[in-house]
Amino acid sequence: MNSDTGKYIMLIGGAVVVIGLIIYFFHDKLHWIGHLPGDIRIEKENFRFYIPITTMILFSVLLTVIISLIRRFL
Repeated sequence: MNSDTGKYIMLIGGAVVVIGLIIYFFHDKLHWIGHLPGDIRIEKENFRFYIPITTMILFSVLLTVIISLIRRFL
């Protein structure tokens, strides 16, 4: 291990803390996550099937932008 590994672990830990705080304080305003157009949801009496396709694409693009910005400035 080297010092770069330590930096990445601290960044990931900081990101987890920030995400946790956002969810804790704004959980009532984040109800749209998982209910976007394109998310597949099938609910019956004893069966639920859910595939959040659009939500995962949105999170993937957002994570890609964040990671590229971090790499550019660090």
